[in-house]
Amino acid sequence: MPSIKVSYITSLRPAFSGAHQVELEATTLRDLKRTLIARYPRLQKHFDEGIVMAIDGRIYRDNLDISIPDGAEVYLMPRIQGG
Repeated sequence: MPSIKVSYITSLRPAFSGAHQVELEATTLRDLKRTLIARYPRLQKHFDEGIVMAIDGRIYRDNLDISIPDGAEVYLMPRIQGG
């Protein structure tokens, strides 16, 4: 399973118990989300409010079945609402 580095916007840091970055294994964004919430339950609220995930700088909003390459960096940030 690919090893993934996960970084995130500073406002999410408390949900990660203060860590600046985490590393874990996942094959898709769906796997990653499930693993993150299992390990850091406080993230559920943030995902419910809207989180987008970027793989190596490319943002994915709705397709969680995207494969994550080994060694990729995933970045989490709040979804920006248009108006």
